[in-house]
Amino acid sequence: MLDTINEFFERMSGRSPSDQDHRMTLELAVAALMCEVMRADGEMKDVEQQTLRDMLRRRFDLDDSAVETLVDMARQQVEDSVDHYQFVRLIRDEYDYPQRVALIGRLWRMAYADGALDPQEEARVRKLAELLYVDHADFITQKLEVQQALGLA
Repeated sequence: MLDTINEFFERMSGRSPSDQDHRMTLELAVAALMCEVMRADGEMKDVEQQTLRDMLRRRFDLDDSAVETLVDMARQQVEDSVDHYQFVRLIRDEYDYPQRVALIGRLWRMAYADGALDPQEEARVRKLAELLYVDHADFITQKLEVQQALGLA
């Protein structure tokens, strides 16, 4: 019976169940880092929460229910974790350099979601960029690109 279920899952999704679990773990790691940036200033404004949902929906092609589940899981992981090493390590292992740079861009978008950059949010993005081994030049380039895209530069 279990083999039949596994075969069905593989046919329908093109992936094995373990691949699906791994993908969700990577999605959770990305969502957790975004939550870290969102809560860095001590506030989680509605516009920031909506930005988080929109970015996760687009990035991972999820429906509303899956996005809500992912956000809830990410918030819980962030609250329960002592540091973000577990998330950073998984992303470093799975993402190539251009993907990590693009993630820093998404973290900047998260930091600017409410139209202002709090020093704590900037510090959090900076620390995550360092932990993800993103060069300072690329860190700054992503910041400037986000500012320009949002009309803040």
